Amino acid sequence: MGSLEITSENFDTEVMQSDKPVLLDFWAPWCGPCKMIGPIIEEIAQETTDIKVGKVNVDSCPELASRFGVMSIPLLAVLKGGEVVDRMAGAAPKDVILDFVASCK
Repeated sequence: MGSLEITSENFDTEVMQSDKPVLLDFWAPWCGPCKMIGPIIEEIAQETTDIKVGKVNVDSCPELASRFGVMSIPLLAVLKGGEVVDRMAGAAPKDVILDFVASCK
């Protein structure tokens, strides 16, 4: 399964009520580092079944960016039971992102 587009409309259902941990990628189409990690996030979404992966476009969902205090992008956040477990800002290689997610499970 690929990543899900997370919006204000589906946030509660897909993130807050998820029975799995959720990796959220806060990004924007104009963001260079976001473009760098975008394919990595998709790979992780395709390869893992024990987490849900969602992408939040901060331009089209500024209320979600504000709710999470997003000051710079890309920002990765892992949520469990609707609570933020940890956050990581900036672009990183796949192994670093996987280690980050594993440390949050």
